[in-house]
Amino acid sequence: MKARKRLGDLLVEAGVITQEQLDYALKNKSKEEKLGDFLIRENILTEQQLIEVLEFQLGVPHINLSQYPIDPEVLQLVPADLAKRAQIMPIRKDKNKLFIAMVDPMDYFAIEEVRMATGCQIETGIAAKDDLYRTIAKYYDLQESMDAAMADVNIETKESMDQQITDDDSPIVRLVNQLIANAVFQRASDIHFDPQETDFRVRYRIDGVLRTERSLPKHMQNMITARIKIMGNLNITENRIPQDGRIKTTINFRQVDIRLSTLPTIYGEKIVMRILDLSNAVTSIEKLGFSEQNERLFRGMIARPNGIVLITGPTGSGKSTTLYAALSELNREDVNIITVEDPVEYRLEGINQIQVREEVGLTFAAGLRSILRQDPDIVMIGEIRDAETAEIAIRASLTGHLVLSTLHTNSAVESISRLEDMGIEPFLIASSVVGVMAQRLVRKVCRDCAEPHPATIREKELFAKEGLHIDTVMRGRGCPACNHTGYKGRIAIHEILPINRTVREFIMQRKGITSIMDYMKREGYRTLLGDGFLKVIQGQTTTEEVLRVATVE
Repeated sequence: MKARKRLGDLLVEAGVITQEQLDYALKNKSKEEKLGDFLIRENILTEQQLIEVLEFQLGVPHINLSQYPIDPEVLQLVPADLAKRAQIMPIRKDKNKLFIAMVDPMDYFAIEEVRMATGCQIETGIAAKDDLYRTIAKYYDLQESMDAAMADVNIETKESMDQQITDDDSPIVRLVNQLIANAVFQRASDIHFDPQETDFRVRYRIDGVLRTERSLPKHMQNMITARIKIMGNLNITENRIPQDGRIKTTINFRQVDIRLSTLPTIYGEKIVMRILDLSNAVTSIEKLGFSEQNERLFRGMIARPNGIVLITGPTGSGKSTTLYAALSELNREDVNIITVEDPVEYRLEGINQIQVREEVGLTFAAGLRSILRQDPDIVMIGEIRDAETAEIAIRASLTGHLVLSTLHTNSAVESISRLEDMGIEPFLIASSVVGVMAQRLVRKVCRDCAEPHPATIREKELFAKEGLHIDTVMRGRGCPACNHTGYKGRIAIHEILPINRTVREFIMQRKGITSIMDYMKREGYRTLLGDGFLKVIQGQTTTEEVLRVATVE
């Protein structure tokens, strides 16, 4: 047998990482986490680089599972629990040789376990982690649960239906669990269960874009809907009005919080599950993807002892994530932080979080009033929805509190006119608001399949308008790691307007949005478009993505 080399040594030899980076990884990774996973998570190397080194150094072929025809007979040889535990996928058998794909072909214990279980000689191939998880879920879990549920769902008696949606081992329960687990594996932010006239569609929103995962037969709709409602403690018999609930569950040893919403449509109840993966929560400002200038401005805003900091953008633009990152930064023992949220998305240690409950009269405004009697230093309001909340927030900021909140407007400057529309006097806005930040999320180019392309004439023109020059742009070719989309993960683009003396005067004199925007341009503050284009130049995203979320003036 070949001399066993450790992965870290192989990577240093191949020149992909330095000895210092290896030492850092070995010191900081948890005991259970594999070295390769830690290096990829910390952006020290890409999964593609890891695969290439292993392929070259160990002579192990790279297998593209999403396009590989898997022999159904081999699934009988390796049971599902072994495939998941050892993180392997059997792909074909040739006489006494079993070919398997795995993330870590140096995991000799897993190879030995499969050899003992099957009695075959094992030949290994290397696969991308997401690709492997997706394939295991597709061939073992979803297919089995689907087949079992299809066979079982025909028994329509009341007792059997109750049993099928409450018994943990029933096919319908397993199918729903699988659909949720699959969504978490694929880093989906939402799962949509869409009733249509002839079928019941399951769609995942991944990196902000919806795509159909699978279509289920129409007759399974009621059972799946009932099962999800039971999980969220909703009323099963009520299907004429919308309902909201919450599910707490653990998937693959990760704690996941799910917000649940049902809505009656003409073909039955549509269900949307918002997945809050607690292990993926951004807890530091460094990880928000700020440019140097914007990070300096943002830190300056939240370091103020009092005033209002506003974050604006449409639903799903990462406003809450930014607020939580700011709160984590400000969260010290000598500071009293209280929040009013609807809903409380992530639970933060050491921070007092209040859940809005309109039905008992606990609105943003009522919660905020009570908070101010609790001697807070920093107050976070989930959203300023009405004049009453805005007025109390301004009063709080003028009496020595730092207030963080969100507003639904398209750009940073528009927040000023939005507050004026709510009936807030310009002199109050000028004296209380210390800064406004607009933000959007754009998809990141997949690091594994990014290729340089020459910039088009149109791109050069757009960049020139923002005072930038571009020759090449990075685009993803599409690979198993990004599910052939060319994009993987998301990054925020920002526009920050610090309210300095000049802007204050503009607000007091009601000079309007245009004069403030002209001033921002003169002073060199970047708009959403400009910040997005900077990230295109850095190779992090594409021009199309930036134009999808930011408008050209």
